[in-house]
Amino acid sequence: MSILREMFGPSRNEVWSQLDDELGADFSENGFLKKGKVVLDHGEWEITLDTYTIHTQNSHVTYTRMRAPYVNKDGFRFNVYRKSIFSWLGKLFNMQDVEIGDSQFDEEFIIQGKPEEMVVKLFSKPHIRSLIEKQKSIHFMVKDDEGWFRRKFPDGVDELYFQVQGVIKDKERLKDLFELFSEVLDELCNMGSAYKSKPDVELSN
Repeated sequence: MSILREMFGPSRNEVWSQLDDELGADFSENGFLKKGKVVLDHGEWEITLDTYTIHTQNSHVTYTRMRAPYVNKDGFRFNVYRKSIFSWLGKLFNMQDVEIGDSQFDEEFIIQGKPEEMVVKLFSKPHIRSLIEKQKSIHFMVKDDEGWFRRKFPDGVDELYFQVQGVIKDKERLKDLFELFSEVLDELCNMGSAYKSKPDVELSN
């Protein structure tokens, strides 16, 4: 066993490649002009796990993200993240925080979105809440495109999106994230907010 592996544990590629067999996902390693990623097919959707790095003059910050473009039937949006010691600042400016009716969940998470009744309906599902609660750090949302300098999505296509700072090498945590995306995509369809059709989108890498 190498000294580096003893100090830092298994590499990202070593952990992510195990998702091939355990989930039936497709793992590809880093290559020339391409970053490694894991892609899991769920119905007509592709759920993609990868990392990206923001470079500044004084630092480099790497994030783990998961993305799944889908056809958004009604423009439903939500944004979920754990509360922090600074959350009270948002209250001063009347920041939206939708309460689900689960006291523990409402205490631990900020939930934003519209229409509010659909936010409540989605996050009233116990299994979805449980998968979110397993994430010690989470920013989980619906985005309308990939952001500045990246490809815009076609009209009617949005993206289920997760990101956290750092590289996730906890295999069970990653499996929970793939399950969370699958459950939410299915529930969006059950709610009439998403179509079970393949979006015409190729994600940037």
